Amino acid sequence: MIHVVVTGAEGFVGRALVKRLLAGGLGGQRVSKLTLMDVAFDAPPADSRVIQLAGSIADDAVRACAYASPVDAVFHLASIPGGAAEKNYALGRSINLNATLGLLEDLRGQPRAPRFVFASTVAVYGEQLPATIDERTLPAPALSYGAHKLMGEALVTDASRLGWVQGCSLRLPGVVARPGDGAGMMSAFMSLLFWRLATGVPLTVPVSPEGVAWWISVATCVDNLLHAATVDADRFNARRSYQMPVLRLTVGEVVDALAVRFGTDRKALVTYVPDPFIERLFATYPPLLTPEAERFGLRHDGSVDQLITRAMAD
Repeated sequence: MIHVVVTGAEGFVGRALVKRLLAGGLGGQRVSKLTLMDVAFDAPPADSRVIQLAGSIADDAVRACAYASPVDAVFHLASIPGGAAEKNYALGRSINLNATLGLLEDLRGQPRAPRFVFASTVAVYGEQLPATIDERTLPAPALSYGAHKLMGEALVTDASRLGWVQGCSLRLPGVVARPGDGAGMMSAFMSLLFWRLATGVPLTVPVSPEGVAWWISVATCVDNLLHAATVDADRFNARRSYQMPVLRLTVGEVVDALAVRFGTDRKALVTYVPDPFIERLFATYPPLLTPEAERFGLRHDGSVDQLITRAMAD
């Protein structure tokens, strides 16, 4: 019996991961019980293997329900994102830091140490980025969100040392193509480009066409999460932390590729009105070198064409 727990299961990446777990299992084995945790669920489960736990992962009782039967793997995706965490420090700390510790500590009584995959973030690098980022670049988070995620990485490493879990942290970049209008998300333009150009709807982009971002499709992101959950734990580095590989592309390059896919007239739908603040946060990324992660088996999409295909697969 394979029992998997997913926090943040109703989120964009969470939904894609759940779909893959139900269809393909984990490490070649069928998932017989899938416990999903989130504050609320849009609909009851369509699969009898799924158990939905609505509530906060900061709630001891909710976590106890999730771990009531032996757990083989936990994917910890839930978080309060950067802007929201800055507006409400207590909430951000409760979910991004305290609940992460709780999820790890509560696994101490398991019959065997489960695999624990923690979704960290590129926000650990901060805002003053060097000319090139590689796997030796020291984190310098500029927001509480990034600081708490970095602390979470340290907690996963320590819990693994103590034998509670077999843990691994992956630093996620912006993942595309998130459905919906992305209201309230400053990086929403990255996903909106895909859907608006595919359907022929005009879009105003708050960065310049020369703006450079890091891109990964949700399908490839899920591939990497599943790899971290099934690879031989002896292959983990000492930090038990990896940067997901990315494609580094300008916004203009993505628009050009979308126009090739959906029609050259689609380029005229894009209006560029750069916002210096958003450009600085989301469109000034330096080269990101990840040879260690790639040797470990993590991947980016390979090409902008494959990025589009995999980002819009569903």
